[in-house]
Amino acid sequence: MNEQKKTTFNITGMTCTACANRIEKNLNKMDDVEANVNATTEKATITYNPSSTTPTDLSNTIEKTGYGVLNDKVDLEVTGMTCAACSNRIEKVLNRTDGVDEANVNLTTENATIIYNPNSTSVETLIKKIQKLGYDAQLKKEADEKQSHKALELKHKLTKLVISAILALPLLLTMFVHLFNMHLPSILMNPWFQFILATPIQFIIGWQFYVGAYKNLRNGSANMDVLVALGTSAAYFYSLYEMVKWLNNTNYTPHLYFETSAVLITLILFGKYLEARAKSQTTNALSELLNLQAKEARVLRNNEEQMVPLSEVIEGDYLIIKPGEKIPVDGKILKGKTSIDESMLTGESIPVEKTQSDYVIGSTMNKNGIITIEATKVGKDTALASIIKVVEEAQGSKAPIQRLADIISGYFVPIVVGIAILTFIIWITLVRQGQFEPALVAAIAVLVIACPCALGLATPTSIMVGTGKAAENGILFKGGEHIERTHQIDTVVLDKTGTITHGTPVVTDFDGDNETLQLLASAEKASEHPLAEAIVNYARSEQVNLLEVDDFEAVPGHGIKATIAGKSLLVGNRKFLEEYHVDIDRSELQLSQFEQLGKTAMLIAINQQLRGTIAVADTVKDSTNKAIQQLHDLNIEVVMLTGDNQRTAEAIASQVGIDTVIAQVLPEEKASKVESLQANNKTVAMVGDGVNDAPALVQADIGIAIGTGTEVAIEAADVTILGGDLLLVPKAITASKSTIRNIRQNLFWAFGYNVAGIPIAALGLLAPWVAGAAMALSSVSVVTNALRLKRMKL
Repeated sequence: MNEQKKTTFNITGMTCTACANRIEKNLNKMDDVEANVNATTEKATITYNPSSTTPTDLSNTIEKTGYGVLNDKVDLEVTGMTCAACSNRIEKVLNRTDGVDEANVNLTTENATIIYNPNSTSVETLIKKIQKLGYDAQLKKEADEKQSHKALELKHKLTKLVISAILALPLLLTMFVHLFNMHLPSILMNPWFQFILATPIQFIIGWQFYVGAYKNLRNGSANMDVLVALGTSAAYFYSLYEMVKWLNNTNYTPHLYFETSAVLITLILFGKYLEARAKSQTTNALSELLNLQAKEARVLRNNEEQMVPLSEVIEGDYLIIKPGEKIPVDGKILKGKTSIDESMLTGESIPVEKTQSDYVIGSTMNKNGIITIEATKVGKDTALASIIKVVEEAQGSKAPIQRLADIISGYFVPIVVGIAILTFIIWITLVRQGQFEPALVAAIAVLVIACPCALGLATPTSIMVGTGKAAENGILFKGGEHIERTHQIDTVVLDKTGTITHGTPVVTDFDGDNETLQLLASAEKASEHPLAEAIVNYARSEQVNLLEVDDFEAVPGHGIKATIAGKSLLVGNRKFLEEYHVDIDRSELQLSQFEQLGKTAMLIAINQQLRGTIAVADTVKDSTNKAIQQLHDLNIEVVMLTGDNQRTAEAIASQVGIDTVIAQVLPEEKASKVESLQANNKTVAMVGDGVNDAPALVQADIGIAIGTGTEVAIEAADVTILGGDLLLVPKAITASKSTIRNIRQNLFWAFGYNVAGIPIAALGLLAPWVAGAAMALSSVSVVTNALRLKRMKL
């Protein structure tokens, strides 16, 4: 019988003991689970049988009951991985660790992202688990520190490669003797000479392969190091055996393969160096984002200006920014007036005028005027830091398309070793009966041509470059799964206000007297709707004095009703006023004319009597028409979702070329409208910017938030486009299509290379050194192909 284990979960969302009882009851329904939930401490103490239940099962049960589990997240840098088998092994062990909800290990970024229950395990335990497997791990360094470490590592790889190449070059020349019967100095063929050159390559420079192979075999797994160590050792020790025979009989002509092992190791080191160099280029997008940050800030302390490092700026500091300087942190202008170049964030090249009480964003450029700001967000809380975090997480995530490669990588090395043994047996018993050398050469070729690295790098490298390139263009994918899903989109749903239009409507027509305008604007002042703000601004421009509102109620999607100075006011659409039995017939023609022009028209009634109409228009963004045309070029249907009436909505739709209009939609109905499109077998992307768009963004297959919108919408979305430019929507889809196409090319090459290469090697058609060169360059070809995405046109 398995030993019971105990764990503790921090639970969110409980309001009373009834909540605790409900969670406890559902947990205790599970097999071999005994739970005690405390509403006061907000903790669940659970004893369970690990053979039938996992911490993830327990967490899922709590979440299905309607509550949350408070987990921690940690990013670790993992060193020592050489191929996909390594990353898969670490990932499997971490995911089996008590308290770990999810672990994702990325070979390309050498990162492990772990979501875990801090009451069940710790970061130290997770690091020890990785170290026990033969790798090393530490908390993720700052980006600049990590780049410095990568540069040193690359330099170390180059040094080893150069030394190995110098020692291997004379041995490489001996191959030409075998292949072309060339006459070279006799010393090159001397067994002692070859032994002296090959031994340091095998056991000093190549020691890393033995260490890696030992650590993996010790933990019951196998990786590329096992293949390299087996193949090169077979060649080296057979040569050593032949050399001993020569020493015992100087008339004996030894068959040496020292050059095979030495050149193999050198070629593999060469491939690893090129791979590491190419992989370092995949992080250029992140480096460019980091370079946007200011390095120092001019802080006002004790009434004196001081230049301090950016890391020393704290929230609440007063900063002085002069013309031509970068704004160091996010802040609020206390004094001064200027224009700010926000193109790094919004893509908009025209500087934005800023004055007192306006907010500014860190890393944007102050064009003219001296301003004093109060730091409101510093360090990891700034807008740029948030962008960098999203890009890092996306680059470190794993797309579903990688799953097949991961499964194959897990079994790859044992299968290859089996094929190599089988090849040796067939050659020595059937092909060249009793001849050891040809059988050995064929087996070595099989071992060294197989490349699990290409499989492991195929997806994450493309994801890394693709998300980085997208980020350079103002498109932030939150994860690999989202960049994969986006290319399948066939329908894009656009919210109207703030997405298709600027979201800042203005009054275009008003039919009514001064009293009507006064009561209307006084009531609308209490509303937060953009149309209300337009009406209030219009009244102020007409120098109308506003009154105190006695009673106010907004009816979402319909209108408002208010009581002002003893008079009852109704403002809204036809349906709303008709519900209160207001006769609206005389305004019907005027309403229709407004709506045909794409204006939002509202009726105004005082004391149940119609007193006028007002029309408000929200201008269409300059980029909208072009963006919708580009979506059509991608064979994507475009749908507009709006609370406006059908006629007004259709007028705007015809203006911009939208296919389908869904009008008169209440805020709470948006998600259900998206769901109904999905029910018709459509893969839907929802584009929105407001709080009321959040449910629809979550419901959609891909939620795309406008970066100028609310934080709630951005948080709910899978993709964020910086600024309000709708052209970034088709660009996001194009980036996804290009990235997925690149991944498929990589996977085709990685699978095809191994499927074709291993049989060719088994047939004895490849010399081991040729097989080694092919293996070394296969990974490089995958990474190089991924780097082509840097030239992708968006």
